Amino acid sequence: MRARFALPAVAAVAASLLTGCVDNTVPVPGADATAPAKTVTEDAAASALLPEKVRASDTLVIGTSPNYSPNEFKDDSGNPIGWGVELGAAVAAKLGLTADYKVANFDTIIPSIIGGEMDLGNSSFTVNLKRQEQVDFVNYYTAGIQWASATGTTVDPDDACGLKIAVQSTTYEDTDEIPAKSAACVAAGKPPIDKLKFDTQDLATNATVLGQADAFSADSPVTLYAIQQTAGKLQKAGTSFDEAPYGMAVAKDSGMAAAVQAALQSMVDDGSYGEILKTWGVTDGGLSTITING
Repeated sequence: MRARFALPAVAAVAASLLTGCVDNTVPVPGADATAPAKTVTEDAAASALLPEKVRASDTLVIGTSPNYSPNEFKDDSGNPIGWGVELGAAVAAKLGLTADYKVANFDTIIPSIIGGEMDLGNSSFTVNLKRQEQVDFVNYYTAGIQWASATGTTVDPDDACGLKIAVQSTTYEDTDEIPAKSAACVAAGKPPIDKLKFDTQDLATNATVLGQADAFSADSPVTLYAIQQTAGKLQKAGTSFDEAPYGMAVAKDSGMAAAVQAALQSMVDDGSYGEILKTWGVTDGGLSTITING
């Protein structure tokens, strides 16, 4: 979410992840390759809303910057994976299309949508007014900041003065949240927060598991996934705060927003949306009603 304003961009690489089948019944890969594939079938009402040019192409070109686990990241072969990537592939299936993922620098995705090179941007975009001036967003998740600490410990994000808090370097948590909290500590005559910066989120998570940090701060789906993956070694510290929606970006006033909204709502209604979130341990931010902009 907020980290997407500040994460270093990856080099633009031409990449494609094909997930379609001729009958538009698409197996959506889960986090565990041995798990049964989820099946998403075309929703005729949703696909009927597509602009004719996109429908005729039989392909949904999706831009993503896969450097934000577990939302979007790369597998060992360099292909985009993650729960956000799975949602995008499923949206394509609901629309009767084949998903064609294009890896790009994060800050080039919206210009590529405006220029007509991509049909949809799917890269944990936080919806805000500035971005809404350029594209339409279909809101598909609510994310906030969520702290985690070692299981059995008590850490209050609103009173962390003097504690060691791990963050991923250049994220919002690193550049804004923790510095502001630390400054408030000093202003109140308390010791500052000892911010521990790490190049990647897995290092920040590991520091907390090993007791090198009292807690870490990250976007809520990132934290929820880390808690799931560490098998009981981590717990939530406090509740999620500063929440805002993630949105899939499409060309403004193009008709794409209505089609994508209908596809996602169909997934919510048939349970495939919830299955994907559950697989990745990020159900807390799931929505029951899919909206546009707002």
